[in-house]
Amino acid sequence: MHLSKEQKANLKDAIIAGTAAGIISGFVKLGWENVLPPRTPARDAVNPPQTLMEQMGIPQSITRGTYTYSGHQMSWASFMMHFGFSTSFAIIYEVLSQYKPFIRKGSGAIFGLAIWVAFHIGIMPMMKTVPSPKDQPTEEHLSEALGHIAWMWTNDIVGRELYRRLTAQK
Repeated sequence: MHLSKEQKANLKDAIIAGTAAGIISGFVKLGWENVLPPRTPARDAVNPPQTLMEQMGIPQSITRGTYTYSGHQMSWASFMMHFGFSTSFAIIYEVLSQYKPFIRKGSGAIFGLAIWVAFHIGIMPMMKTVPSPKDQPTEEHLSEALGHIAWMWTNDIVGRELYRRLTAQK
């Protein structure tokens, strides 16, 4: 497929918009999880991003590495995975929506729920990164499902508006 110069510029703008949206929505999802934690403290001692990295052979010295801020030990590796996931899917959402506008149905809510089902109900339990869905508490399902809606709704609003502003300048 050959893209025109304008289509290439718009693709670049969609990637920029998706990147910014993914970073902002990543903060929204972190905030959401502080209000409605998806996992018990025991299950969060080694969180799913850390477990996944360890399953991929990354040593614990990296997966459980922390930095200290204001007296709190913060897991930098988990944050990298969190923001990498958020930004990757925000870019995918923004780029795909330029070619397949139906993706924006529900202002990102449907897409967010689909990502939750795919990863938290399907892929991660199959990989044994998280327990089987039937073994996850209701609070986890509720927090993750609603959190994914809020996350992708944020991506939709921020990405759509930034893309509009970037392309209006041309």
